[in-house]
Amino acid sequence: MNTDTTTVDLAETPVAPPATPDRPDRRQALADLRRRVAGTVHTPDDPDWDAARMPWNVVVDQQPLAVVDVRDAGDVRAAVRWAVDLGFQVAAQPTGHGAVHGLGGDVLLLRTGALQEIVVDEQRRTATVGAGVKAGALLAALDGTGLTFLAGSNDDPTVVGMTLTGGISWFGRAYGLGSDSIVSVELVDGLGRHRTLSAASHGPDADLFWAVRGGGGDFGVVTRMEVALHPAPQVWGGRLLWPLERLPELLGVFARATAEAPETLSTWLHAYQFPPVPQVPEPFRGRSFAGVAVALLGDAEEGERLVEPYREVPGLAMDLTGDVPLAELSGIAAEPTEPTPGMEWSQLLARLDEDTMEAIVRSVGEGSGSPLPVVQVRHLGGAFTRTPDGGGAHGPVHEPYNLFLLGIPAVPELAPAIEACFERTGAAVADAASGRTLLNFGGTRAHSTWWSDADRERLVRAKAESDPLATLRSNRPVSGTMGP
Repeated sequence: MNTDTTTVDLAETPVAPPATPDRPDRRQALADLRRRVAGTVHTPDDPDWDAARMPWNVVVDQQPLAVVDVRDAGDVRAAVRWAVDLGFQVAAQPTGHGAVHGLGGDVLLLRTGALQEIVVDEQRRTATVGAGVKAGALLAALDGTGLTFLAGSNDDPTVVGMTLTGGISWFGRAYGLGSDSIVSVELVDGLGRHRTLSAASHGPDADLFWAVRGGGGDFGVVTRMEVALHPAPQVWGGRLLWPLERLPELLGVFARATAEAPETLSTWLHAYQFPPVPQVPEPFRGRSFAGVAVALLGDAEEGERLVEPYREVPGLAMDLTGDVPLAELSGIAAEPTEPTPGMEWSQLLARLDEDTMEAIVRSVGEGSGSPLPVVQVRHLGGAFTRTPDGGGAHGPVHEPYNLFLLGIPAVPELAPAIEACFERTGAAVADAASGRTLLNFGGTRAHSTWWSDADRERLVRAKAESDPLATLRSNRPVSGTMGP
């Protein structure tokens, strides 16, 4: 399950490409591109084309004009200027978690995975990373320092990708949104200009710094980011698993325990249906579970005390809790890191009362006929609800829970059943849903339901200043329908 960078259907909000009165033919244009960049240019004529264009979510059929594996930030500037000169558009993708529906033959796709710089400054409590650095690589670099960045559930998304649109971390209840921990950003804007943004920026750069912290990648191609680090001298956590029929009891304990949980503890409830395939480890293969996953900024004694109410639920099948080295943080959720077909649905919940819990059990519990391998209720609250001084465009999350559904259409025939389950579950929890979807969990919905009209107008102005020719395309377009 990848919930840190998700897919948005740009067909909902089409962006017109720049005017192209004198565009050369594509063969000439791509020959010119190869002269301008040092990195590798992949085209539909190449034997490796399908691999080059493929996103992490293999359901998405990206068909760009070409793909450039950039060598450095200079390649990014050169590629954007090429697009401006010839009237094409540009989308950036370090790993492909943020796949783009509708990415067609007038869009150049930049792969920024080669930008692998990591500089940790323990004294300043910051880390500077290139756009291609994955979350797991930064966690490994921080292991043993007693510091962490606001990492999510999966090692594979990049730090930049998961942080720009919010960054919903295991540690967010204590430290807030990842996007509000951005210290500085270096990016190439829609005219090919290199810009460095920070709290010290003035004028348009100040507005742009606000926009990129929670507004996503619509304003420029980020090449480097500096993020604040936070204390994590000890982390304890893991998963507790029961047979799926215990889901009703577990939900009740979860609702009561999270109402009193300290901000240092994050708890996510799951319903799992693991398929009988070799990719699933033997203890889980072909079995169904209800479970809780926890991460505590604290020691084992405190952790054991906090999970004791869950252990009172009969039938505990697996206890996978213990001390968690930072480099092994993603092992708590144990999500896939290999390319996967995925369909996602998510809604924030204003409450988790008896009616809502019963609705969840009816929709995805034992005997429901649910085709979903993963259902998650994530406890939020704490620092997510607060607006820090000088915070970015994302804004606080006041809803206490997030409901996330993942379907894996291993064969196309499964897609209608998955979509039907999404609709059934959405209708079942409608009374408790706030009508908002987190940007990091957005699917095709978040970009049109998250920002207020005033914030969207400010984002649109920032976009117009940084990308006046609409050269850049992202999976979080800030233009389009205002409000929900």
